[in-house]
Amino acid sequence: MKRIAALDIGTNTALLLIADLDAATKTLTTILNAQEIVRLGKGVDAAGNINADAVVRLVECLKKYLQLIEQYGVQQIVAVGTSALRDANNRDEVIERVAKETGIRIETISGAEEAELTFLGTVAGWHDLPAPFMVIDIGGGSTELVLGSAGGIEARVSLDIGAVRISERFFSAVPPTVDELNAATQWITEKIANELALFIEGRECVFGVAGTIVTLGQLAKGLPRFSAELHGFTLHYQQVQRLSEVFARSTVKEIIELGVEPGRADVILAGSLILRQFMRLFATKAITVSVQGLRYGIAQRALHALLN
Repeated sequence: MKRIAALDIGTNTALLLIADLDAATKTLTTILNAQEIVRLGKGVDAAGNINADAVVRLVECLKKYLQLIEQYGVQQIVAVGTSALRDANNRDEVIERVAKETGIRIETISGAEEAELTFLGTVAGWHDLPAPFMVIDIGGGSTELVLGSAGGIEARVSLDIGAVRISERFFSAVPPTVDELNAATQWITEKIANELALFIEGRECVFGVAGTIVTLGQLAKGLPRFSAELHGFTLHYQQVQRLSEVFARSTVKEIIELGVEPGRADVILAGSLILRQFMRLFATKAITVSVQGLRYGIAQRALHALLN
């Protein structure tokens, strides 16, 4: 038995999974999940660098996580960085500073690696999976689409469309103007449409993961906050469309009052637009929400390493 901490350092959120890996039974058991919005990718799309304030937020978050890691007797820490770190010109300096101040060294993974690990993590523990199925992961800086089956991945792509990136690139305020909304929607549509032919066969069974989709599921289900019971929830296109329309005419304060956490409220519209356009273009009537994702893929990779 080995206890691992898997850290997903995303553009908007830093997530922690503490899990037990059992090589004898080939199983992963969740011990703890935690998340904090650090907005590491703030301004990266325009400036090309991660700013100093964002690094401070990340370091403070990781110091809190280290307390949990010590408390739970973790034996191995694995941390990966995604779109914000991939895109940042000062990536190496950020990684070195984090390592110096926390002892945690972040591995920056490619979009292809992120897609693969997300695929593994999203459906970890799921049985009787259909073939083929698709996973969509809407992040702050990128969106991953992965097609495959229980036997493995058939196709994967990482698109430079994410909730933070779109919000910063297209919206001058919340709510945005009609022209800004239309421009963002058109850009999202073009990006996704380019992938239709490759992924269309998975449209009947789609699993959705990460903050945007889980939050949409939470609101559609009528929950005041995140709950593990969202795992496996069916989110319908009509619900996504309705929530997108509500966000498009709401202020940040009004969106928070709906039940969206403050650090996500200013970018949830952009995230919902990505999902809406995906479902519209693929004619996908509903998706299944997973509360797992990349950090579970990191843990699954560590479990496979124990077995080999």
